[in-house]
Amino acid sequence: MKEALLYEKLKDKLVHCYLCNHHCRIVEGKFGFCGVRQNIDGILYTHAYGKVVTAHIDPVEKKPLYHFLPGSFSFSIATIGCNFRCEFCQNWEISQQSFREGLIPKQGTVPTLGGEDFTPEEIVEVALKNKCKSISYTYTEPTIFFEYALETAKLAKVKGLYNNFVTNGYMTRECLEIIKPYLDAVNVDLKFFKDSSYKRICAASLEPVLDSIRLMHQLGIWVEITTLVVPDENDSKEELSGIAQFIAGIDKNIPWHVSRFHPDYKLTHRHPTPEATLEKAQAIGIKSGLKFIYAGNVIGFGNDTYCLNCKKLLIKRETFSVFEYNIKQNKCTFCNVTVPGIFS
Repeated sequence: MKEALLYEKLKDKLVHCYLCNHHCRIVEGKFGFCGVRQNIDGILYTHAYGKVVTAHIDPVEKKPLYHFLPGSFSFSIATIGCNFRCEFCQNWEISQQSFREGLIPKQGTVPTLGGEDFTPEEIVEVALKNKCKSISYTYTEPTIFFEYALETAKLAKVKGLYNNFVTNGYMTRECLEIIKPYLDAVNVDLKFFKDSSYKRICAASLEPVLDSIRLMHQLGIWVEITTLVVPDENDSKEELSGIAQFIAGIDKNIPWHVSRFHPDYKLTHRHPTPEATLEKAQAIGIKSGLKFIYAGNVIGFGNDTYCLNCKKLLIKRETFSVFEYNIKQNKCTFCNVTVPGIFS
């Protein structure tokens, strides 16, 4: 347990958390919406600090990040909890756990559930030992374990490692401005282009996510965006066009990953996304002017990167593996044109 950042003390031991855009006002003894930040005697604490619930060495393509150190490995960590309630969450077993659920401390005790203890120093050590080039804060929402991610990211930078967030984009401006010097890349889940869908399915709002994406780009963080295409929810031409045009309005070089939905959590009654729908989304992205559109959770198409100038193959991918790589010092090896992204 550690005192949280980004909150203010109010009257009568009330606290206002402004880490994310829920802006929770938390009475004494209660938790914020994320389920990991608790007001104890007028001080906001995070129970997620150092409590790693899952850790893996992943190809960075799995995040998915295609223009960020392709072919490298990333040490991926998460704690329990989330500030969204997505009905299609693929990591719901850990993201929807909460210290609220029978874990409220009694008589000064501290909750014991929540993962294995890892210091930031140990995280960095494991990443280096396994020849990872980056640390990914992923699986659950990294915003809710922000203090832990921040301290780890600082140490990682000193040791020559990169840092990336896989995020729902619901953090505040203050949060992004603090992490910016240490955060190299993000993949943001832009789930819908309707506020009503965000409210109904995720218990959140659209506009803060759009604001975060704009700010991340302005701050110089490398941005990629993923949309899980869910049948009968966000697969219409109008909604996909809205997302594609929004991305293009920021930067047409931002990669857009359109991923296939698989039934999970509370949407097990839905059918998987037809591959034809992803092909439609790719066509919409191209028409909107996007330069890099990738298909996710499918095999056989939509994963390769081509030079915008000479049109030759730059990166050949199959699943999460890179089989051909024709980029050197951020430039196409055929025509020497700069490729947008962060490349080794």
